[in-house]
Amino acid sequence: MRVSRIPTTTALCLSTLLCVAWADNPIVQTIYTTDPAPFLYDGRVFLFTGHDEDGSTGFDMRDWRLFSTNDMVNWQHHGTPMSLATFSWADANAWAGHVVERNGKFYFYVPIRRRGGSMAIGVGVSDSIYGPYKDAIGRPLVENAEIDPAVLMDDDGQAYLYWGNPNLWYVKLNEDMISYSGGLNKVDLRVEGFGPRQGSETTRPTAYEEGPWPFKRNGKYYMLYAANCCSEDLRYATGPSATGPWTYGGILMATEGRSFTNHPGYIEYKGQPYLFYHNGALDGGSGYTRSVAVESFNFNPDGSIPQLRMTTQGPAQVGTLDPYIRQEAETIAWSKGVETEVCSEGGINVANINNGDYVKVKGVNFGSKGASKFTARVASATSGGKIELRLGSETGSLIGTCTVSGTGGWQTWTSVSCPVSGATGTHDLFFRYTGSGSDFLFNVNWWQFE
Repeated sequence: MRVSRIPTTTALCLSTLLCVAWADNPIVQTIYTTDPAPFLYDGRVFLFTGHDEDGSTGFDMRDWRLFSTNDMVNWQHHGTPMSLATFSWADANAWAGHVVERNGKFYFYVPIRRRGGSMAIGVGVSDSIYGPYKDAIGRPLVENAEIDPAVLMDDDGQAYLYWGNPNLWYVKLNEDMISYSGGLNKVDLRVEGFGPRQGSETTRPTAYEEGPWPFKRNGKYYMLYAANCCSEDLRYATGPSATGPWTYGGILMATEGRSFTNHPGYIEYKGQPYLFYHNGALDGGSGYTRSVAVESFNFNPDGSIPQLRMTTQGPAQVGTLDPYIRQEAETIAWSKGVETEVCSEGGINVANINNGDYVKVKGVNFGSKGASKFTARVASATSGGKIELRLGSETGSLIGTCTVSGTGGWQTWTSVSCPVSGATGTHDLFFRYTGSGSDFLFNVNWWQFE
């Protein structure tokens, strides 16, 4: 069943900040995403996520998704790089993963349930960050019924794999990244290292729950983590080495919104730190239908991290988007109604478009001379419809209208063009889709201005 994932008023007002007209958080609206794992590669931020199935009432997760951006606001969907089917020995629970690169190969560490057994950590490998990933070893790397792997690559080349719920473990990975030396090391979860537990559960003294995210900055090691079962917040600890000892740093993000879980991810892009997390902010959102969001922040002078709030506006755009090169239609800052699917011409296309749906692309730089023509790659198994090109909002200044006719199939592609006027300077660009009837209108693969 098609779900229109637009935020409700309650979800839009997650914090004490005022609601904004055009939100950018959560960063993906076409599917439910969870457990963010950002990775910087080749000048872009790549974001691996889990995927909550529509209408889930449990952790129904069968594959992972990949998105990327070079401006932190317009995110391109790259589809499914890996799924449960990658691992012949697994049968459920495509949960929170983490990707690292070494010696030209990409390693995807994920928690999955061994067929008929308990949770274990598997490893996918690919020659391309986009995948597809294949099972690197044909069996679990480690198996102790705990979850949420994350890797820290230290300056000396030693890689550490951390994971755990309710405990925190690590191993020293060998250079091949699919084996380890020594045994499993259990971190001593002390209150002075991870903070006191809050809430009704008192069987464990410390706040640590799951989702470890280690990184190193300015000679200091950080461990972000989800804390306090069943109403999770985000916290952090610091240490002098990759294995501690850890000193509790404080609350990173308090419990907010409709998801009872959270999961941190951190990256620094072009000198700016970013915290990724998930919530239940989209329509139909809950602890089982979550959505990834991101905030920018600055470290305090002493290296501590200020407490952050969930916002709807997200971070500022880094640069602008160039409309005069081909842009994939699934590059989206915000959308209403549309979904995405695998495209016969390669990659992903925008699909399931109804009358009144729209896609927003943020910060499009048309320059001083402006655009005179627009072209889109489209397909339709019905009678098609129109693409309205508007600036500023879905009802903003109309700079052009392209007519899309039926092409004979949802993957039977053709290019359509239309004249454009009034498009100069930098604006948020809205593709507003219109048409008659109750059927879907058309699909869009890519677009470009001249």
